[in-house]
Amino acid sequence: MKKEKQHRIADVARRAGVSEATVSVVVNNRVGKSIRVSDETQQRVWDAVRDLGYVPNPSARNLARGRNNLIAVFSFESIFPLDSRNFYYPFLIGIEEEAATQGYDLLLITAASDPTMRGHIYHNGSNRLQLADGAVLLGHAADQSEVTRLLSSAFPFVYVGRRESPNDDISYAAGDYVSATRQLIEYLFAHQHQRLAYLAPPVQTEASRDRYRGFVEAHAQRGIAIDPNLSWYGGVDTFTTETFTHLVGLGATAFVAENDQIALRVLDEAKTAALRCPEDFSLVVLGDPLTIVENDTHWTTYKIPRREMGREAVRLLVTILSGTSELPRPYRTVLPCQFIPGSTVSVAKKE
Repeated sequence: MKKEKQHRIADVARRAGVSEATVSVVVNNRVGKSIRVSDETQQRVWDAVRDLGYVPNPSARNLARGRNNLIAVFSFESIFPLDSRNFYYPFLIGIEEEAATQGYDLLLITAASDPTMRGHIYHNGSNRLQLADGAVLLGHAADQSEVTRLLSSAFPFVYVGRRESPNDDISYAAGDYVSATRQLIEYLFAHQHQRLAYLAPPVQTEASRDRYRGFVEAHAQRGIAIDPNLSWYGGVDTFTTETFTHLVGLGATAFVAENDQIALRVLDEAKTAALRCPEDFSLVVLGDPLTIVENDTHWTTYKIPRREMGREAVRLLVTILSGTSELPRPYRTVLPCQFIPGSTVSVAKKE
C-alpha cells in the first residue's frame, strides 16, 4: 500500500501563495495587533490546509511557542514497590487527571540508574527535568543541595507536600496536618485523655514537624502540659512490649502514632501485655495508611487529600508556566484533611 504523503507547512504556503511565516502565524492563531494578516489571506491559508489535509506538527508548534507541553513527574524515592502503592498512587492519579485537563502530557523521570533507587535531578551536571516545561516533585531528597540548585536555576517546579528551603521559596500543594492533628488531639481530650504518648519515626520531615506542631497547639489551647517522657522516637522494630508498658506505667492512656506502621506495632505489643484497644487504651493515627498492610482496624485518623494535592500541584505549575498570575511566588495551597472518627478511641478509664 502506497504511503499517504505527509504535507508540510511549505506545501500549504505554496498552495495558498503566501510565505511559510504567514502560514505559521495563521495556523498557530497568532494573528493580532502586532501581526497583521488580511481576512482574505487567512481564508486562503485555511482553504489550503483543508485541501491538503495538513496537520500541524505539535512538537514544532510547541517549540515555536518555547514549550513542549510536557510536565515531568519526578520522585526522589522509588514509587513502584508495592509497599509504597497506597502512598504514591493517589498523588499520581491526581497529577495525571489535572495534566489531561490542562492539556499537558506527562514525562516520568525515574531513579532506575541509581542502585540505591534514590532519585537525582542532576546527572553528569545536567538537569534531567529540562526535557519538560516544568516539574512536579515528590518524596524527600537525600541531597538537599539538588533542590537548592534547581531553585537557583529558575526551572519551574512545584512540590507535592510542604517543603522548606533556606529562603523559603518553594511552591507546593500540601495537606493541613497542623489543623488535622490538632482536631484529633482535641478529640482525645474530649474523651477525658490528658496524658498522651507521642510516637514518631527517628527521621523528622516537614510533615512530621507539622504534625507535632498540631499536637503542641492542642495542648496549649487546653492549658495541658506535655510530658517529654511520653514522647518516643525510633524505628518500628525498636518499639517493644517493654516500651509500651513503660509508657502506660507513666500514665499514658492514649497513644498518638505518626503513621499506621507504628500504630500496628502498638497493637501487637499491647496484645502481648494483655491490653486491648480501645477498652484499655486509645490510639489515633496521624494520617491514613502509608502501606498496603492488610488490617481490619478502623483507625481514628484523618484522610490526607492526596489525589487533590496532586491535582493542585499541576494547577500551580501551569500558573507558573503561563506567567499570568499577579501573585508573588512562591505559589502555595494547603488543603484540609478529613477527620475519621474510627473505632480506636473511647473514654479514658478513671484511676
